[in-house]
Amino acid sequence: MAALLEVEGLKAYYGASEALHGIGFTLAQGGITTILGANGAGKTTCLRALAGMVRRLGSIRFDGRAIERLATEDIARLGVAHVPEGRGTFTGLTVDENLRVAAHTRRDAAAVRDDLERVFAYFPRLKERVAQQAGTLSGGEQQMLAIGRALMLRPRLMLLDEPSFGLAPLVVQEIFRIMRRINEEAGVSVLLVEQNAALALDLASEAYVLETGTVVLHGRAADVKKDEGIRKSYLGY
Repeated sequence: MAALLEVEGLKAYYGASEALHGIGFTLAQGGITTILGANGAGKTTCLRALAGMVRRLGSIRFDGRAIERLATEDIARLGVAHVPEGRGTFTGLTVDENLRVAAHTRRDAAAVRDDLERVFAYFPRLKERVAQQAGTLSGGEQQMLAIGRALMLRPRLMLLDEPSFGLAPLVVQEIFRIMRRINEEAGVSVLLVEQNAALALDLASEAYVLETGTVVLHGRAADVKKDEGIRKSYLGY
C-alpha cells in the first residue's frame, strides 16, 4: 500500500530544547498507525511538528509533497486535520457553530450540508445537541465534537491526540468504534497518539514506540502487542 505520510530525520524544538531526535516513520494511505510511549516521550510533540505548530527540522512528505516548510493553515488545506489533546472546542459556541466554523473557508454550501449530515450520522448525540453550547457537553460529547469538526475539513489524514483522555471506558470504546468506521467508510487515514495502548493496538495496523524523543520499536500492531517489554510497560501484564 502506498505511503500517504513519510517522515525522515524529524527533530522538534521548544526554544533551544530538542524534543524529537531525528525520528522517522511512514503511514500507509488508508491506514491507522499509533504512536505509543510514556508521558514526556514526545508523542504530542510529534503531532504538533507534523501540523507545523512547533519549530522542526527534517523531511515530512504528504502524498509525495514536501510540507515541512508549510504553515499550519496550509497543511490543513492539504487535508491534514489535527485533533489536539483536550479537544480544543469553542466552548461558547453551539455544536452547530463549532462544526460550521471548521468549514468557514469552503464555498460549496451543498457539500457542507452533506458533511454536516455525515458527522451527525457518525455522532447522533451531536445532532441531538446541535443547538447546545459546547461548554455544556460531557467530555465524551466534546471529544465527538472535536472529531466531527475535523471531519468538516474533509481530511485525508487525521492527527488524533489522546482521544481517551479523561473519559469513561464505555465512551472510549464507542469513540474508537466510530473512528474505525470513519477509517473504513470515508477512507480517512489516522495517526493516533494514545495512552491506552491496548485499545490503540487493537485499532491500528502499525505501531511505533517513542522513548525520550526517539523511536525504539516499530512493527505491526499485532506483533508489538505481543512484545514482552510492551506488555509489561504499557499493557500491565
